[in-house]
Amino acid sequence: MPYERFLASGPGALTDAELLAVILRTGTKDKSAVQLAEDILNSCGLQDNLTVLYQLTLDDLLQIRGIGEVKAVKLLALAELSRRMSQQRIHSDMSFMDSSKVAAYYMEKLRHLHTEQVLAVFLDGRGRYLGEETLSTGTVNASLMSPREIFIAALKHNASGLILLHNHPSGDPTPSLQDQNITLRIAENGKLLNIPLIDHIIIGDHTYTSFRELEQI
Repeated sequence: MPYERFLASGPGALTDAELLAVILRTGTKDKSAVQLAEDILNSCGLQDNLTVLYQLTLDDLLQIRGIGEVKAVKLLALAELSRRMSQQRIHSDMSFMDSSKVAAYYMEKLRHLHTEQVLAVFLDGRGRYLGEETLSTGTVNASLMSPREIFIAALKHNASGLILLHNHPSGDPTPSLQDQNITLRIAENGKLLNIPLIDHIIIGDHTYTSFRELEQI
């Protein structure tokens, strides 16, 4: 049994399915917990792939025979914990002064969106990650960036600097006149509040534009 193997040999001795079986605890009358875990891992056609947990929704899991609400919630909580641990590890090592690395990290999060979304990343005096907030979600052609909301959020995080990111659903990250104007306004307000705008990165489809790299802030 996976639980007993865990106690005897540690988690590293278990397969992905066996580790999930420890979380599930029970199977059905026809399937063991391990077999049920294998059904989950193979549910999106990705054979024995743990990343399926990032793709499945609550409704998806409830469609799998043997998965009730309690098991589904446990699995989604596990996936979210994994995601947050990964983000925190990457954030602790990332240089937020390197626009290309910041853009690469947020690329997959933003490039698939069909509407513009504005994200603010807050940094301490050494350029280390403090937190982030989604500030607005706009139409397919425009987003709303309020300097007031941005700096209220920055003060809440006790930030010493910030980076803005937003996506262009068209896939073309070329800054619009509106992008240029709002970036200038936020940069000017940041200087007054001593919370500088370190960069504004526009995410396109596998490409980006950085105002820092353009030396426009």
